[in-house]
Amino acid sequence: MAASYVFLLVASLVALASSPAMARDPGPLQDFCVADNTSDVYVNGFVCKDPKLVKAEDFFFSGLDQPRNTTNKVGSNVTLLNANRIPGLNTLGISMARVDYAPFGLNPPHIHPRATEIQTVLEGSLYVGFVTSNPDNRLITKVLRKGDVFVFPQGLIHFQFNYGINKAVALSSLSSQNPGVITIANSVFGSKPAISDDILAKALGVDKKIIDLIQAHF
Repeated sequence: MAASYVFLLVASLVALASSPAMARDPGPLQDFCVADNTSDVYVNGFVCKDPKLVKAEDFFFSGLDQPRNTTNKVGSNVTLLNANRIPGLNTLGISMARVDYAPFGLNPPHIHPRATEIQTVLEGSLYVGFVTSNPDNRLITKVLRKGDVFVFPQGLIHFQFNYGINKAVALSSLSSQNPGVITIANSVFGSKPAISDDILAKALGVDKKIIDLIQAHF
């Protein structure tokens, strides 16, 4: 009897540890917890505003239909709507983003450490992909056109590239109120202070002069 109890307990713990809910933002325990951006208290998320002070504007954003400026070195612009910009998203576990791409614009390889992303192309076409984890590092890609949808699993390196001569626009939903973003090149070559060129040269198997040249761009 005792052995059976121990087995059931262990199985339950394993099931809980592997549950998708355990890998997402904590679920809300009330109707809403509008972020109080004026609070000096630091918690995992944001402190709740007094419910009596909550208003419709806490759940509202206007202007996502407006084109963004893509005149930068990568030719893309991400407008992220998370709990920082829509306080009512706090504790609800979702966010979204509009991504504008100039002709041949790129959203560089990056990671969302806390969210899976599902993206819909609204205008133009995109070449998208993600890379599976070690040891396979398999590249999975697809050409998307208007109305197509693609999923980028949480924590995997992914990218989008507008290979056309016209602009492209996409809308993404993310499974976290604050998905975070780690742009691979910026993190590796633009850290402050910089990662030693000896370390990077050894890791990438190239001469230190090449590392110095790349770091100079960041």
